[in-house]
Amino acid sequence: MRLEILPVLGIGHVTEGDDLAAVIATAAPWLRDGDVLVVTSKIVSKAEGRLVDVPADGPERLVAREEVLAGETARVVASRGPTRIVQTHHGFVMASAGIDASNVDKTQLVLLPVDPDASARELRTALRDRYDLDVAVIISDTMGRPWRNGLTDVALGVAGMPAIRDHRGEVDPYGNELQLTQMAVVDELAGAGELIKGKCDQVPVAVVRGYLAATRTDDSDGARTLIRDAAQDLFSLGTAEARAAGLAEAAALAEAVGPEPADPAAVRRALDAVAGVVTPGTVFTLVDEAEVRAGLVAEVPGWPADASALVLGTAPAPLDPMDLVRFGADLHRLRIALAAEGVRSTLLPPPAGSPASAALAL
Repeated sequence: MRLEILPVLGIGHVTEGDDLAAVIATAAPWLRDGDVLVVTSKIVSKAEGRLVDVPADGPERLVAREEVLAGETARVVASRGPTRIVQTHHGFVMASAGIDASNVDKTQLVLLPVDPDASARELRTALRDRYDLDVAVIISDTMGRPWRNGLTDVALGVAGMPAIRDHRGEVDPYGNELQLTQMAVVDELAGAGELIKGKCDQVPVAVVRGYLAATRTDDSDGARTLIRDAAQDLFSLGTAEARAAGLAEAAALAEAVGPEPADPAAVRRALDAVAGVVTPGTVFTLVDEAEVRAGLVAEVPGWPADASALVLGTAPAPLDPMDLVRFGADLHRLRIALAAEGVRSTLLPPPAGSPASAALAL
């Protein structure tokens, strides 16, 4: 495969209502069938009127931007100071929901297209019907990546080619069948196009030539196939947000003790999970039902009749006020670990005469 990346020069300033198919076809009369157009989402947004007016500066601008961000946000993934990583209504996880203030008047912000896949299909159809050009269209935008510095362009929308090239079932030169490999080729092509578009060169459209000639396939479901299902997302929240959600879930699970006995193995896994993170000196002891019935029940006020086991927690001694705070945090850690194992717990008053202890009924 031999690829060429070509800039489309002379696009100029795009405003609401502009005919992008006409603008691109006029600027690039050399386009041919099989080319891949990589179109910056910003000019698509401008043509579609996805701009909002905001104050040029001052605190009023910050307030207005926060309001716009809230409207574009489906859920907050992580927040640190003024930085917001959010999931947009499209399903993209991006800083500030992709809202952009570059290459636009100081009194405006540019939002992402409402439906980038639909925008790509519309542009592809117009070029085919009016200019007899059979090209693929990628709508691209800049994103960061978790755990890596720097930005790259990725595909928000695509028409005329599949977003993913699936290698599963193919056999490599060593005879190994590929089991997992699915390449996000539209992201790779978007990144390739960005190499000649740049951010300050006013080249919002690039053409990648040679890829489809070798891999021509039918249309696909668009760039939405790149969005990972929530059930498969192992990193759906930032650390602080995940901890807060865990506390909330643990509190909800802790309101009642289930009728089924707690699985001892699950309880042991929870105890092992917190063993290395609790305050030195904090000790959690699992007491099974037989031991409880043998004499500990009377010592634990509020012991539920249908509870199957008890965890006794003992704080380090001697105690000071901060030790009590740490002990309380250790109890919450254990409840979260139990909740993660599907074990409900009820926090009981401490056993009689044991102010530095607490009990969890399971």
